[in-house]
Amino acid sequence: MLRYVQLRLATWLVSLWAVLVVSLAPLAAQDGAKVVELSGQVSVLHDSTPVALFVGNVVSPKQIIITGPDGYAKFQIADGSTFEVFPKARVTFRASFSWTELVEVWLGRIRVQVEHRNGPNYKSVASPTALISVRGTIFDVVVEDEDDTTLVSVEEGLVDVQHLLQAGSAVRLHPGESIRVFRDQPLARAVDKTPAIRAMLNAAREAVYDVMLRRQPGGMGGTLPGGTTTSTSGDKPKPGTGTGTSAPGAPGAPGAPGPPPGTGN
Repeated sequence: MLRYVQLRLATWLVSLWAVLVVSLAPLAAQDGAKVVELSGQVSVLHDSTPVALFVGNVVSPKQIIITGPDGYAKFQIADGSTFEVFPKARVTFRASFSWTELVEVWLGRIRVQVEHRNGPNYKSVASPTALISVRGTIFDVVVEDEDDTTLVSVEEGLVDVQHLLQAGSAVRLHPGESIRVFRDQPLARAVDKTPAIRAMLNAAREAVYDVMLRRQPGGMGGTLPGGTTTSTSGDKPKPGTGTGTSAPGAPGAPGAPGPPPGTGN
């Protein structure tokens, strides 16, 4: 009799564990950022060790993403918003576990598209010198140098930029406007409205997309990240099937600089 009860109890515990795994898996996916397109060297840091990412992998909050000289990846979160990470970049996904915080950029460039089909969708992006707040828009953030100079440029919608180290109110950017945030200077009130910065960013992005297409096997044309279709003499299927970096020690793996402040890596 005792053995029967023990067997029933064990069966019940296994069933309960299975239910919990199935129930919690969607919640974990909602917290994370899924890799939907990838090319070149892209890794996530685990205990300061870079581990290769591949299409379909999910990055968890507080994890650090790094890209090599040829690395590019596009990530999507549960509400449909996406962020693209370009070569030689280092970003932390949801550094504070906040639903409104998206990424923190330590180096390099990202492009963010916040989904807002169902109304305003409050999101924020941070750098060492700036806090960028949005409700639903497309914009670029670039940490340009070792002094953490941050370039913010808006393609669509409205963006509020606040200096994190200097006193002063936020500056609102409209489509086509850009601003640079310098570590030791108050936020400039003069917003750059010339198209030169957007043109530069767009040209750099297209160059990355072109490299991705050239890496693909033969085909009749390709779809660039963001939906732009291009025709070529050979077959070019959609990017998104590339590989990530190798584990540390593999040739060409991106360096692992010291962890950002407060990450504990």
